[in-house]
Amino acid sequence: MGDATREAEPRVDGKDAQVNQDVLIMEQQRQIEEEISDAIPLVGAKEDLLGTLEKEYISDPIYSMKAKDLSSKYNSIRRTRPDGNCFFRAFAYAYFERLLTCKDDYKGFYDIVSKSKDDLIELGFPQFTLEDFYETFMEVVERIGSGDMTQDELYELFNNQGQSNYIVVYLRLITSGKLQRDADFYLNFIDGNRTMTAFCHQEVEPMFKESDHIHIIALSAALNVGVRVRYMDRGDSAQVIAHDFPEGATPAVHLLYRPGHYDILYEQ
Repeated sequence: MGDATREAEPRVDGKDAQVNQDVLIMEQQRQIEEEISDAIPLVGAKEDLLGTLEKEYISDPIYSMKAKDLSSKYNSIRRTRPDGNCFFRAFAYAYFERLLTCKDDYKGFYDIVSKSKDDLIELGFPQFTLEDFYETFMEVVERIGSGDMTQDELYELFNNQGQSNYIVVYLRLITSGKLQRDADFYLNFIDGNRTMTAFCHQEVEPMFKESDHIHIIALSAALNVGVRVRYMDRGDSAQVIAHDFPEGATPAVHLLYRPGHYDILYEQ
């Protein structure tokens, strides 16, 4: 009986065993990354930039040098959770925070976003998909415009998973709409033979998908909000290079990019 049982057990050859081991390792890595990510606030408190980065890169002379350069232009940093949504969340928080005190920018922004749902429906987005995200987004925008929101309330709202993610989703949809409306231009930024609709369905609209230049260009153009991104990398230059989106725009939002991640910067 024992021999028969052993013979009936499935055999796993070396190749299959290696595949199973690889899958197990990848699953463990994913769980570790999720645990680390979940332990980080969606949007963190404002921190002293030089002190924070010097401590982080104490044994890294290249990044320490670049942290000093960055500190000559910015005095604070606000971290965001590294969950694939960091660009959209950082953009939204930084710009909403600006609108709390910079009322001159509010009307133009409100005019754009208030009609954004109709623009998306015109492009073929289903209304029932948009409704809840649009209403949550506009509720926050209108509270900011009425003066009925404090810095602390904005911080609390963005660390509420449900509300914060609804804002991110709606910005992803606005970005997708811009890319599809001006597809002839933006197709130049896409590798391969994908249609713009396919690209948006796969790389823009889903949550937790990381953002690239094309996302930043499209969102900043759609909302008419200038974004300056400082790129901190291992290049030879002692300076942290900046790119403005759209090109030539006055930046209202300042972000720090380190490979795969965006945080918020505050000027001197």
